[in-house]
Amino acid sequence: MRILIVKTSSMGDVVHALPAISDIAHAIPGVQIDWLVEKSFSAMPSQHRAVNRVITLQWRKWRKSLRAPDTRLAIKTWRAEMALHRYDMVVDMQGLLKSALFACFAQGPRAGYDRHSIREPLASLFYRSKAHVPRDLHAVDRCRQLAAQVLGYPLPTTAPDFGLQADAQAWTPGPEPYAVLIPCASRPEKLWPEQDWIAVAHQLRQQGMGIAVMWGSPEEEQRAKSIAQACDGVVPPFLTVAQAGDTLAHAQLVVGLDTGLTHLAAAHGRPTLGIYCDHEPGLAGVTGSGHVISLGGKGQVPSRTEVLASMDQLL
Repeated sequence: MRILIVKTSSMGDVVHALPAISDIAHAIPGVQIDWLVEKSFSAMPSQHRAVNRVITLQWRKWRKSLRAPDTRLAIKTWRAEMALHRYDMVVDMQGLLKSALFACFAQGPRAGYDRHSIREPLASLFYRSKAHVPRDLHAVDRCRQLAAQVLGYPLPTTAPDFGLQADAQAWTPGPEPYAVLIPCASRPEKLWPEQDWIAVAHQLRQQGMGIAVMWGSPEEEQRAKSIAQACDGVVPPFLTVAQAGDTLAHAQLVVGLDTGLTHLAAAHGRPTLGIYCDHEPGLAGVTGSGHVISLGGKGQVPSRTEVLASMDQLL
């Protein structure tokens, strides 16, 4: 049996779909699982032990210049790769009109959420098989329920298995055990005060840990350097998503904002503390096989005291 998963973005959403892949591989012996994903997030499917082939697209880039010759050639190449195999089922786990349209370029019957369960109800018109999944479930549970219903196996009662395989040759800040801080986020509203990050780092240093402060853009690099200089921490060189995941997978503790790397750390089974300053964590909070805590919410910025106390619980 050959299945195509459509879950293109963003990083956290892709991470939340990983346990469903583990469920499918366990429930259907010999299944071949391919995954369609935005190229910038392809590291997570590639590191899942049950994913056979990763098909990438760059829609975020292509949509800005659809008539350009390079874009048209790239889309033609992508369409040829999508048509390479016929699938027994194409499962759209994104639930958006654009992801349903992407799924149409694959050969095989399409499946997804029904109109009462999906973010964009019009997308459900493109599916032959539809699943009713409560919208008040965590994103991980929604993906697992969707896969079980459309592929016809009992919903597992086991804990989510993210199936990630990390490389032992990861970048680390030094030979000693280390913690990773992720003070960067996609919007200013998600940020947490820099002095509080420094206090967190000092407490971890007092416990004998090295400190790595992650970044992903030039602006974030400057913020990371400022925090690292104040606590004798280390700022890594630019890391790809796969390389960053390997570093996270070997950390003793990860403290991060509401961003994809924080979810990736939890997926690797690391003790992870998620700090939410502008979003409710309930349906998309950090989750993984290790100990995890999500603090804060919309208009509820966690205090330094709360974060330090939660770190003590995780350690």
